[in-house]
Amino acid sequence: MAYLVVLVLDNPDQCPDILRAWDEAGVPGATILESTGLARMQKAIWDDLPLVPSVRDLLGTRELHHRTLFTVVRDDEAVDRVIAATQEITGDLDTHHTGILFVVPVTRVLGLERK
Repeated sequence: MAYLVVLVLDNPDQCPDILRAWDEAGVPGATILESTGLARMQKAIWDDLPLVPSVRDLLGTRELHHRTLFTVVRDDEAVDRVIAATQEITGDLDTHHTGILFVVPVTRVLGLERK
């Protein structure tokens, strides 16, 4: 069985190090998205917006984003390597302001192993 590993990384500056660590752990590839959590977005909107906000005020240029990384790996051992490699960079993911990692079983994968 394959597994989808998803990491919502709190510190975007750690993204390059995480990707290197995942590569060394044998990850075949990863996708990276900018993402923003609801709590962070609500705080930014209420703390920073003028009384009558414009679209520019709503979109802003401040860094409010996380990085969400995801990859598909083939087995439990690969999942364990990815988790260990991630926590080498972030520290214990059970502490505040590190990130959230979850794993979902994948019943079918096409294109993971290129010919």
